[in-house]
Amino acid sequence: MIVVYILFWLSVGLLFFTHFGYPVTLWLLEFLGLGGRAGKVRGPKLSEIPPPIDFDTEEEILPSVSLIVAAYNEEVVIESKVKNALELEYPRDLLQVIVASDGSTDRTVEIAREAGADLVLDLPRGGKIAAQNAAAEAATGSILAFSDANSTWEPDALTELIEPFRDDRVGYVCGQVRFLGPDGGNLEGAYWRYEMKVREMESELAGVTAGNGAIYAVRSSAYIPLKPSGSHDLSFPFALAKRGLASLYRPRARASEKLVPSLEGELNRKRRMMIGLWDIVVGEGMLDPRGYSPLYLFELFSHRVLRYLSPALHLVAFLSNIALLGRGWFYGLAMVLQLALVVGAVAGRWVPILPFRVARYYLEVTLSIALGLWDRWRQGPPAAWEKAEGTR
Repeated sequence: MIVVYILFWLSVGLLFFTHFGYPVTLWLLEFLGLGGRAGKVRGPKLSEIPPPIDFDTEEEILPSVSLIVAAYNEEVVIESKVKNALELEYPRDLLQVIVASDGSTDRTVEIAREAGADLVLDLPRGGKIAAQNAAAEAATGSILAFSDANSTWEPDALTELIEPFRDDRVGYVCGQVRFLGPDGGNLEGAYWRYEMKVREMESELAGVTAGNGAIYAVRSSAYIPLKPSGSHDLSFPFALAKRGLASLYRPRARASEKLVPSLEGELNRKRRMMIGLWDIVVGEGMLDPRGYSPLYLFELFSHRVLRYLSPALHLVAFLSNIALLGRGWFYGLAMVLQLALVVGAVAGRWVPILPFRVARYYLEVTLSIALGLWDRWRQGPPAAWEKAEGTR
């Protein structure tokens, strides 16, 4: 029974830490002034970052930027996306807008050219990463910025996004994405606000452990052509950390996207995203500690590895809890709480009160990790991609 006790407390403790203890620990580390490479790169805290570049006095130091949009059958939004890119507050002669069509069968290529994109790549179907790799190879900018086809950037977003690249120790910067529209029961917007706060604290310490697809940039000399199963969001921060480059979060570089309108849609979206997760964690060397600073390794283990292990940790906690029933009131209470989470998640489908909705969202997000592993085992590594229904 000693082993059962250890398994129960270890699994419960790790679950509690990754969701609650880790953000508190980051806050304490920041409060104590303990910063890693990113903290040294950034210098002042986020609230004290100097204003963006003044075009009137410092235009000559602006880098050339290639803004890359990977697209698959995006005829509904590609025109507005290209126009949004061309209207950014950035010198036109320093901005190259590239649309990489991943085997689109609609009018995406034609519309992108008509809208004024500088380069439109009509590629065979190979997946998002393949399209991004091809665009990066054809790009001329010293900074490669990336955006989803359905993301709308604020006018100063690009200027804000590239500001940290003034320091040559910065390799990757992601901005802030805000989700718009009625949530339809989807708490992704609320979760994302929590996630962005965690990344803000990570950025002040040792660097972010993940980005987002809506708005980010990487130094062209540091770009890594990934395999089709890879993901810029997850692969670049840790891979660049091994090269001694910081990955930062720039909250003043803002973009917006339409929210997936339902939890079912969000579950399907996350499930697709998680198929390639295991190739990244194991195949690309996320778990290999060589090259990480101690603080970044702590962040990666706390925020990524433990999150991805959460389905297994929940299973261990539940099974060990069953074995410990009758050995104290606490284990009975723990079982009631675990069952309440499941019952609340099921009830959340028909009773849309906040506690039930939170329980349902958490359960489906956790389930998506396990389902992604199941899909990876059955289908092999991912390549092709589909846009989330209801986000265009």
